[in-house]
Amino acid sequence: MSPSPERRGELLATAAEVFAAQGYNATTVRKIADTAGMLAGSLYYHFDSKESMLDEILSTFLDELWARYDAVLAAGLGPRETIEALVTESFREIDRHRAAVAIYQKESKHLRPQPRFGYLADSQQKFEKAWLGTLERGVAEGVFRADLDVRLTYRFVRDTVWVAASWYRPGGQHSPEEIARQYLSMVLEGIALRA
Repeated sequence: MSPSPERRGELLATAAEVFAAQGYNATTVRKIADTAGMLAGSLYYHFDSKESMLDEILSTFLDELWARYDAVLAAGLGPRETIEALVTESFREIDRHRAAVAIYQKESKHLRPQPRFGYLADSQQKFEKAWLGTLERGVAEGVFRADLDVRLTYRFVRDTVWVAASWYRPGGQHSPEEIARQYLSMVLEGIALRA
């Protein structure tokens, strides 16, 4: 009898929360098993290693993120609408995969050189290309200011959006879409009253 997909999903969610809270290297299989209410050896019935759990958590998050980003990028939207849609999808992913986002932020720099996690570097390059390309297109089309430093803008938007995983909790006062609207308002319109 093979393990159920539901149980496997529950265990991955537990592992993701523990990795996000303690860090990958500091997390033991025993800690994950204890948190899941099972014996450490029983975890190996579902996964062959701690690394396999981490790989599945990160690859699932990135596969879902890219499915949504690719749909936005293929939609033929203008630059501003593309940025708005990418920010909104980012917050939706933080809502769905908050722990995976936190793990990605903390661990990807150390994991990228490992062959098993080479997809992290590929994803980072693809991410940068999508965002920078959209910003550059916006400047070229006169949608964004001509004096905009697109690389600095990209870093600012990226960091202000993704750091939200450190404080965001699903089911909180604001939906991902509401938070995205507020962020976009601040990024695209500023916070000062217009004279």
